[in-house]
Amino acid sequence: MGLATQLTGGLALLVGGLSIPLRDAAVRMSGAPPQAFTTVIAYTTVLFVVAEALSLPLRFYRSFVLERRYGLSAVPVRTWIRDHVKAFVIGFVIALAAAGIVYGAMAAWPRWWWAVCAVAFSAAILVLARVAPVLLMPLFYRFKPLDRQALRARLETLSARAGLPVLGVYEWGLGERTTRANAALVGTGRSRRILLSDTLLADYTDDEIEVILAHELGHHANRDIRTGLLLESAMIAIGMGAAAAALHALWKPLGLHGPADVAGLPLVLLAAGLVSLVARPALNALSRRNEHRADRFALELTERPDAFVSAMRRLASQNLAEARPSAATLWLFHTHPPFEQRIEAAKSSHGLHG
Repeated sequence: MGLATQLTGGLALLVGGLSIPLRDAAVRMSGAPPQAFTTVIAYTTVLFVVAEALSLPLRFYRSFVLERRYGLSAVPVRTWIRDHVKAFVIGFVIALAAAGIVYGAMAAWPRWWWAVCAVAFSAAILVLARVAPVLLMPLFYRFKPLDRQALRARLETLSARAGLPVLGVYEWGLGERTTRANAALVGTGRSRRILLSDTLLADYTDDEIEVILAHELGHHANRDIRTGLLLESAMIAIGMGAAAAALHALWKPLGLHGPADVAGLPLVLLAAGLVSLVARPALNALSRRNEHRADRFALELTERPDAFVSAMRRLASQNLAEARPSAATLWLFHTHPPFEQRIEAAKSSHGLHG
């Protein structure tokens, strides 16, 4: 939904000629030229607030109404609003920082601004990947050390066997917001932490939890996280390069004062979004391959194919996963293989039947 909003919003502003009046309003608010920092902040603020207001009804329907309708959430509306306000503030701060970096780079390096932005945004992603589990996730979820000593010791031993020692094992208060079950291995190096949702701990056997965690360990052992960050950095560089090319070619036809005119921000978002859209099927295919590889790692590490199969069936049922999506749906939207495909692969590799 975020990418769709980015693309349609950018197109509407450019084709509808709305970006220039919005820029003029930002100039009046700031009392500065279109490329000035204060104008950039004013323009970005109005753009972000308008985009948020337009997307709010669909977001509410998708993440609140539908979740409750299908029994995936019992969150009261006040909690949804509180979480949404937190997310809005975080997103707003990030948007202002990103716009400031883009137009600051344009002013300092008119020819190579896109490369400077690519480096800066890639560095920001690396930082966020490290601090998000410690600083951002606790804003939305409750965490506490796992009080099941036997399971904690078992999972720490499993992590050590995989060559990925962890700092600790924590219960993740996911059940306050959803009925879904989940597990994660977050952080890097000595800061790795195991997160187990309370919904997982309540309904799954220790064998099933172990094999689910082993899958997450597989992603770290296979360096999928690092590869994902490198690919994301490459996509940022390509997207910013496409944005620079688009601004260079279209600033005059669009009636901008120059490539650094803040009214061109929707074009930057549109160009970067189109790059992401074009690359998404290939990135999804790579992600599905990595998921299969992590499954194999989990089965080899735990030697518990029966627990893997039962865990997959439970997760699919509990999270309302689509059993057999169409080829087009799989190609365009799915980062994970269908659960039936994962189960069949586990059965065939370990000689299971039924």
